Amino acid sequence: MSWRVANECADRRFGSAARKQIIMFLADKASDDGSGIWCSKGTIQRHTELGESTVKRTISDFLKEGILIETGRRPCKNGFTVIYRIVLARVMALESMAEPDDETGSTVDPVQPEPGTGSTVDGVGGPRWTPNHPKAIRKPPTRKRAEAAAADERFEKIWTAYPKDRQRGKAACLARIEEAVKEGVDPEDLLRAVQAYATESVGFTRSKVCFADN
Repeated sequence: MSWRVANECADRRFGSAARKQIIMFLADKASDDGSGIWCSKGTIQRHTELGESTVKRTISDFLKEGILIETGRRPCKNGFTVIYRIVLARVMALESMAEPDDETGSTVDPVQPEPGTGSTVDGVGGPRWTPNHPKAIRKPPTRKRAEAAAADERFEKIWTAYPKDRQRGKAACLARIEEAVKEGVDPEDLLRAVQAYATESVGFTRSKVCFADN
């Protein structure tokens, strides 16, 4: 399934509930470029619960309108199944489902463009955006950010392994750890080395121990 194709189709008007239902079913089978859709009209009919004539007529109309094109055929037990592609440029040219800006509000007590900021009686501020507002939805971390967060967590673990009385210059220490890892040192080996040092140097005076930053 391609979320891109499904979202593009969901945001456009196709003229009827049946047409919208069929295009959404086809979008569910498409790749990101709209291609690779192979399912028989019988399959479409069975899953959408529409009439056979409705499915055949709609597919024929989509082909005439350029919303669908045939890109090949796939052998099956009953002969072959046509492979379709949804033409995204043609879909994006259709009328949008987005609501127009409403400029008919009262000029005396105009509608607020944003959610309220809480009660004016108890002074408690509310959220700036509703939970389903695009700005309130947290985007999943990218692979690069996830890897950076994992690295930071490992470096922090190495820093924490130093005895408390020998932790000094945290920023410098973390920078040195990062440099060592970039040079090929395994963070797990470095962690074990710090843990071994902490164990072996128990009871040493401050003048005979190494601090975290050196």
